[in-house]
Amino acid sequence: MQFSTIFYTLAAFAAVAVAVPTASETGTFSAIISDAEMAHWLANTDAELTFIGEPFNPLLKRSAQTTTVTYCTKRVGPICGGSCSVYNGGATCLAAAGTVCIAATNDIGFCDAAGCNGDCSDLASCGTTLNSGFCYTPGTASILVSTA
Repeated sequence: MQFSTIFYTLAAFAAVAVAVPTASETGTFSAIISDAEMAHWLANTDAELTFIGEPFNPLLKRSAQTTTVTYCTKRVGPICGGSCSVYNGGATCLAAAGTVCIAATNDIGFCDAAGCNGDCSDLASCGTTLNSGFCYTPGTASILVSTA
């Protein structure tokens, strides 16, 4: 009797473990980071930062249509850095020639031509993840920020 109870308990745990979706199945991705994660990276990086758009203040309540995007010019191993621009605001197309890595607080598009033209991909389907929630995006020339 004890054996069958233990067997059924283990089988139930196995079924739950198999049924729990993984991050890739739920569509979440590390390059789309929270405001707190973005604030932490900005506070602790040694990258050269240039701020564009509205001031980034993680203590203020943010609009659902506001996105913060950090895009940088250098990748060393799994680290994104160099000269980085930080955009905070609504829908726009950002000129981003020379960008090799990106992180954002909402999904954005990155394109290989100016003016958000050419071949574009979305951050949520990034192929190479880097530390601190960044995505490796070589050849990026522009970034499409849409309303969330």
